[in-house]
Amino acid sequence: MYIYSQKSKKIKRVLLIISIVIIMLLFFFRLYQIYAKIEIVDYSKENVKSEQSIREKNIEDLTITEMLENTTETVVGVSKLKDNGNTVFTQDGVAKMGIGSGVIVSEKGYILTNEHVSGPAKSTCYITMSDGKNYKANVEWADSNLDLAIVKVNLKCLNYAKLGDSEQIKVGQTVYAIGNPIGFEFQKTVTSGIVSALNRTIIFKENEQVIEYSKDDKNENTIFMSNLIQTDATINPGNSGGPLINNNGEIVGINSVKITSAEGIGFAVPINVIKPIINKFENDGKFEEASIGIFAYDKNVIPYLDSKINFESGIYVAQISMDSPAFTSGLQIGDVITKIDDIELEKMSDLREYIYSKNVGDTVKLSIYRNNREQLIDLKLSKKR
Repeated sequence: MYIYSQKSKKIKRVLLIISIVIIMLLFFFRLYQIYAKIEIVDYSKENVKSEQSIREKNIEDLTITEMLENTTETVVGVSKLKDNGNTVFTQDGVAKMGIGSGVIVSEKGYILTNEHVSGPAKSTCYITMSDGKNYKANVEWADSNLDLAIVKVNLKCLNYAKLGDSEQIKVGQTVYAIGNPIGFEFQKTVTSGIVSALNRTIIFKENEQVIEYSKDDKNENTIFMSNLIQTDATINPGNSGGPLINNNGEIVGINSVKITSAEGIGFAVPINVIKPIINKFENDGKFEEASIGIFAYDKNVIPYLDSKINFESGIYVAQISMDSPAFTSGLQIGDVITKIDDIELEKMSDLREYIYSKNVGDTVKLSIYRNNREQLIDLKLSKKR
């Protein structure tokens, strides 16, 4: 009887110890679960991250500031008149004095600007460099339809702006417009904004007044500018001809037109269309413009002219010059050119850019649609008249 009592007490003691161990294990397990959910913040690391973010932001701001300083040194004043006076604070002062902007695109003295700022090809204009010195310049090439011109000053080893790729820009991308917004007194003014839209078409008359176009308007002085970059970066009359640049300081467009009836709507001509011409002047010192002898519109312009004409891609042939390669090869008004040498055409600027890269006498192959059938036409490029 005594032995049984001793065994019973021993068993109870063992069970008690086991129970205590189990309870302690459960307690520590629960404590671990609670502790694991607690987020431990190392404030020293957070401070380091915060300081690092501030430093990176400051570096970014400094980089943009340096980029803008470097690019503004390549921006010049352009005027049709010499010694045009010291003030622009008169009614239509900028327009009357022919004041605008330009940007140096070659160390050899080639400057890109607007045709309405420099004047026509083979004319003379005057350049005000960033140091305030004035130089006579020759207009080497100009196109009123594109509103672009290349002028040359007799200077060497100039700092010049880098050319970007206007096909790579996106809506919402940050851009900067640089120029002389109301004349030389405010030269090298920088405004920032975003790319608001791409491939815009605007219509204006010969006096450069932007208009609402009517399909019944048969005025020959009505001009279409297509494939433009729309931006809300401030563009004023004196900014015309200045560069529109990206965050890398590369030119993506040339400022051209502002809608005066609304704020925050300006337009620039994409840089890609003019790059082949700049390269030829840079490499050969001259540019002989090749032509196929047509005037055509892309699908963004056609709805303004005739709503009955529909096509998905390509460019619509609206006019053909007599005795031109297009005329002699059998191209017809109403044809839609979809390719040139197997390069697909979506915009009129695509055709211009490719033709500018070719030489007079080169042969090209056009893919066209006529009466819903595809045809191929070979023609030899002639010198533009």
